[in-house]
Amino acid sequence: MCRLCDPQKPQLPCPTRRDFLKASAVAGVAGTAGISIAGTAHAQQAAASTLPEGVGTPGRRVLIKGGAVMSMDDAVGNFAVGDVLIDGKNIIAVGANIDAPDAAVINAAGKVVMPGFVDTHHHQFETALRSQLSNGILVNDGRPANASNYYETILQGFSMHYRPEDVYINELFGGISQLDAGVTTVMDVSQIHHSPEHSDAAIEGLRDAGRRGVFGYFEGWGDRAKYPGDAARIKEQYFSSDDQLTTMVMGGEIYLPGYEEAWKIGRELSLPIALHVVGTFGMQPTFDELGAAGMFGEDNIFIHMTGMSDEGWKYAQDAGAHISLSVPIEMHMRHGTPPIQKAIDMGMSTSLSTDVECTMTADFFTQMRGLITLQRMIANEKALSGQEYPELMQCMQAIRHATMGGAEGLKLDRKIGSLTPGKEADIILLDAEAINVAPLNNVPGAVVTLMERSNVDTVMVAGQVKKWKGQILGFDIERLRGELEASRDYLFEAAGVERDLFA
Repeated sequence: MCRLCDPQKPQLPCPTRRDFLKASAVAGVAGTAGISIAGTAHAQQAAASTLPEGVGTPGRRVLIKGGAVMSMDDAVGNFAVGDVLIDGKNIIAVGANIDAPDAAVINAAGKVVMPGFVDTHHHQFETALRSQLSNGILVNDGRPANASNYYETILQGFSMHYRPEDVYINELFGGISQLDAGVTTVMDVSQIHHSPEHSDAAIEGLRDAGRRGVFGYFEGWGDRAKYPGDAARIKEQYFSSDDQLTTMVMGGEIYLPGYEEAWKIGRELSLPIALHVVGTFGMQPTFDELGAAGMFGEDNIFIHMTGMSDEGWKYAQDAGAHISLSVPIEMHMRHGTPPIQKAIDMGMSTSLSTDVECTMTADFFTQMRGLITLQRMIANEKALSGQEYPELMQCMQAIRHATMGGAEGLKLDRKIGSLTPGKEADIILLDAEAINVAPLNNVPGAVVTLMERSNVDTVMVAGQVKKWKGQILGFDIERLRGELEASRDYLFEAAGVERDLFA
């Protein structure tokens, strides 16, 4: 049962029910439900019917066999043709030829087998606003073309009108969409906590998507906003166990009054503390003061880090803080030059993040290409001008930032980020025989420089198949899209913004 289930219309299947496919096939839902699910449901049914016998059966091991295995663990290694054995939610073996006659077999020939991507910063509540700010920058600079900008238009405009039901469908649809793209873990930076009900809806949407999620408890506005004081209630109600797919991070934005209390509560609750660190917002003096006062720690996730002083970087490095880069957004929205080389030179743990879909896509192939091409452009320009230049980033390094780097940043590296025996099976299979990739000559090179979300063939989270043969399983996407469009229509009307498809 989810927030979209309608007790007045029991003939409608729950759009997020895990047995949706089975129910629709047995009961003939497509013919009787009174809604159009042709296409999506039929495609899912067709894909699900080809799942190898035994996959998903409790107690049955699963062997992913014969793929090009990229483990992201030097101790495990990589295999041109290799296998991954899964028992329940855990990886138990990775090797060239695993003998497991009792296991259900997934044939991975022609596929790249690798860990799922980890996104350390994504504003999923803005899913209904996709592409609305495609030309926008971060803050208003006085030019008419930039009157529509992120801070005023999105945060101080649209977001003020979200109801809990809007939060839920935006979170859910955004999560499913990223799951489809092979992003198996996200830190959702939900700056939409206008009431406890808004917070509950964000958590439920994150959870109902069925992937690994880190709930980022950031600010809200209005008389009913309880941030940061509601953190203890939220943690106790939803995150009392570490043995679950969803965990929690505390937001601590230093450009907002009262951030000190958020940091205090976060540390009392033993939560990592995440914050945007952007020179455009004039944060450098406060950031440096906090660093000098010894306030930084290994529990900090610093997002962007554009325009910061050398002293601030040193404070962050000494504390063992993590850096989350949103390279395409940082370039596009005037955050400042992404500090890729600075993070590399200082040896800091670094990950990738997608930021805002109101401006750009949330797939990780875009993120990796943005990262590697900008780093190499800057290094190549120095080389061409006769200057000393840093080592050119390699494709495997970009993938590490997209997997293990993110796992480290979210304190989940003991669970995910690599195909390591003992870790949970968050695994993606990428089609290397597709027309945009074949023939396969270099695995990391193909993933970073050639692939896109259409190459994501299969997705597993904690050993459960979430996407198979290119089809997300277990969701009525047509109905969910209708719910998202209805939310979009309400938000535009409430914000007094006219929809102009060619603005």
